[in-house]
Amino acid sequence: MKVSEKWDKVYNNIRNVCERTNRKTQEVNVVAVTKYVTNERAQEGVDVGLVHLGENRYEGLIEKQKNIIGEAKWHFIGTLQSRKVKDVIDHIDYLHSLDRLSLAKEINKRAQKKVNCFVQVNVSDEEQKHGLSPQKVFNFIEQVSNYDKINVVGLMTMAPNTSDEVVLRQCFRDLAHLRNEIHKHGFLHAPCTELSMGMSNDYEIAIEEGATFVRIGSALVGE
Repeated sequence: MKVSEKWDKVYNNIRNVCERTNRKTQEVNVVAVTKYVTNERAQEGVDVGLVHLGENRYEGLIEKQKNIIGEAKWHFIGTLQSRKVKDVIDHIDYLHSLDRLSLAKEINKRAQKKVNCFVQVNVSDEEQKHGLSPQKVFNFIEQVSNYDKINVVGLMTMAPNTSDEVVLRQCFRDLAHLRNEIHKHGFLHAPCTELSMGMSNDYEIAIEEGATFVRIGSALVGE
């Protein structure tokens, strides 16, 4: 299926969710996860108006940037090793996986400009997943105020791999509540207005619960 056909379907789903939850479609940014697809497939996405592209490896990021024609905002959505920061950080617009002070320190050392970061939160408390526990997020955000290249735009989570809507919804709801609590404090370095949550199998639920960035791969640019 062409990306244009997939995008029509995804956009219609997003529009329907926004209509029933009294949200505007402009509030939802779709990150096309291009990490598993060819340059040509990613180009299809840009050609139909997908601006946000997500990669999780330096090599894939640079290759896509060299070959993609048109406007794009680049999202690094995987775990970023500290030793890779110097290669990656000035090539991206958003980092979705800030989860430790050592990484914040390395970003601050290497970045030439402020970096829009999502703090990754392990809301579901799964051992195999990266991210801070919800209880540690507030203190972490206070600590990163020491690094002037870090701009915490919001929080990110990966929901459990389940079809249980109750579990998924609670995960997204908990992240939204945490985001709201941090936003109330008015941190200059952490406006924390955004929520990066929801993927191909659960983005509609995520949008219902307030997602402002959804990361969609197989349902959008896959095959």
